[in-house]
Amino acid sequence: MTDSSRPGSGRLELTIRGLILGAVITLFFTAANVYLGLRVGLTFATSIPAAVISMAVLRLFRNSTIWENNIVQTVASAAGTLASIIFVLPGLIMIGWWTGFPFWTSFLICALGGVLGVTFSVPLRRALVTGSSLPYPEGVAAAEVLKVGSGSKSDSAEAAAEGKAGLVTVIVGSVASLAFAVGAAMRVFAAEAAVFFRVGAGSTGVAGGLSLALLGAGHLVGLSVGLAMLFGLLIAWGGAVPLMTAMQNLQGPAEEVANNLWRSDVRLMGAGTIAVAAIWTLTKLAGPIAGGLKAALAAQSKRVSGKGSELPIVERDIPIGLVGLISIACLVPIAWLFWDFTTAGQGASLAQWAPALVGGAMLYVVVIGFLVAAVCGYMAGLIGSSNSPVSGVGILAVITASLLLLGLMVAAGIPADPAVVAFALFATAVVFTIATISNDNLQDLKTGQLVEATPWRQQFALMIGVLAGAAVIPPILDLLNTAYGFAGGPVSTIAGVEPLPAPQATLISSLAKGVITGDLRWDLIGYGAGLGVVVIALDELLGRVKAIRLPPLAVGIGIYLPMATTSAVVVGAVLGWLYDKWAGRHADAEARKRLGVLLASGMIVGESLFGVILAGLIVGTNNGTPLSVVPDSFAPTGVVVGALAFAVVTLGLYLWTMGKAGKLGRRG
Repeated sequence: MTDSSRPGSGRLELTIRGLILGAVITLFFTAANVYLGLRVGLTFATSIPAAVISMAVLRLFRNSTIWENNIVQTVASAAGTLASIIFVLPGLIMIGWWTGFPFWTSFLICALGGVLGVTFSVPLRRALVTGSSLPYPEGVAAAEVLKVGSGSKSDSAEAAAEGKAGLVTVIVGSVASLAFAVGAAMRVFAAEAAVFFRVGAGSTGVAGGLSLALLGAGHLVGLSVGLAMLFGLLIAWGGAVPLMTAMQNLQGPAEEVANNLWRSDVRLMGAGTIAVAAIWTLTKLAGPIAGGLKAALAAQSKRVSGKGSELPIVERDIPIGLVGLISIACLVPIAWLFWDFTTAGQGASLAQWAPALVGGAMLYVVVIGFLVAAVCGYMAGLIGSSNSPVSGVGILAVITASLLLLGLMVAAGIPADPAVVAFALFATAVVFTIATISNDNLQDLKTGQLVEATPWRQQFALMIGVLAGAAVIPPILDLLNTAYGFAGGPVSTIAGVEPLPAPQATLISSLAKGVITGDLRWDLIGYGAGLGVVVIALDELLGRVKAIRLPPLAVGIGIYLPMATTSAVVVGAVLGWLYDKWAGRHADAEARKRLGVLLASGMIVGESLFGVILAGLIVGTNNGTPLSVVPDSFAPTGVVVGALAFAVVTLGLYLWTMGKAGKLGRRG
């Protein structure tokens, strides 16, 4: 780093071109993430591919800097987490409250909640980033990519070669993933391979998703999370499903019996495990959060006394007073959204209780919103953003909202109207958006810390990313709803399409309805909570003996996500571990590992973007399988062909990346 580019010496960081480039990338990556989340219950972190694209574009300008590239990835990172709102909003379609996604209402939920996610996480930065030993795997990886890109503009031939190789790797991974997804859309390849069978009087099965996007997600989350998800999968499908189907003496085809039991019972157990894991995380964060708030107030005191310039540039957040003003500016229109919900349209049945409902909802947004911001920021630091751990906290949030509304119903005599269920989901959507962006902001700030960026500039940039993502989410959701529909709700009228599973939205809407109507199986959630306590104890024990950890939240996710999804992520985690072990045997290990991360990111981007393109084709042609070139009778052959092609493509991609990394090593 030259003297002229030292932090604070007039460097180029927050620029109009950087904000525009970040916003454009956000639009595309948000669309990809919305589709991926509705299909498999996972979203991917967009910081790394955004950083690579930024470096490729901004290197055309002679005066671009590592900090400007950091701003671009900060803006675009909103696409990876803001899209997680699809874990809640489709629930309003599933319960029949909405028939589509009203643009301005959906936009304001995402935009206002997202900006609050930024402001709520400002006092958490010192506690969870600078004063924490959390690994922030994706934040660290993004910083490494930025450092490579910065070096590629210097006189270092080695750094320049790595920057070019990284961009090529992302492109190759994207093209391969997109091509495989095209094969699946043509129905030449099956999307998954599964077999179900009887185990005594019970039923269970084994399924694997043939998805390069899921494989890439597994590579990014790492072995510890992958094994924890595998543990959850074994609990669900190796224990709970066969045991419970046998105990209930359920009759019928093994596949139907096992899947129905998992959806109705086992996933609720997973919800209990996730809830306990979230509470445990909160208790561990109490001290660091208090310390972060104290440090933020101390920094504000310095500014007020005229000593703000004494703060290191890497410690300059948005001033805490301005944080308060921005938060209030967001809370006022949120209150209006709640008031409009309870006094107009279908929600008018709640009009006489509107003051109590709005007041309670605002308290819920502020208090629970800050708590989940802390939990989600911690989870981002522990396991990264790609696995969308915020979905687990969302489950806890919707149960809390529903219980609070249930108490208000009893106290104020509010009937168990469907509007109350819808209001619970509506309020949870705001809190959920806060959670997702806090999860993202702290990951970005870790990247910024490592490249010596200015926190307040990143916080402002992320607000721009929030607005860009919020603008594209409603129309994409409408497109996917029209093309596919959602499982558990009204399905598409187009023949031949399977509804999108939307696993978290299905579960969260079911929980809200179950709590408020009194139909929720609390016994199953209790079993899951007990299991969560056992998993927490096991994880703590593993930590004491310095063995590989089993993050409790990841175990819960493994229980309630579809088996085909979880198994593919697990395979990706193992492959990523094997690749990193290979890379670790070389002197340039970190550079080789970075290429693996970029390959995984490319695999996610290609398939996900094609999913959105396919949705447009389905709607445009009114045909559920617009690219199909084979008859239905080809399906069994498609499983074999798909499995073989998947194995060959996966092996080929990793061997190609290893060869690319080897050439870099020899060049160095």
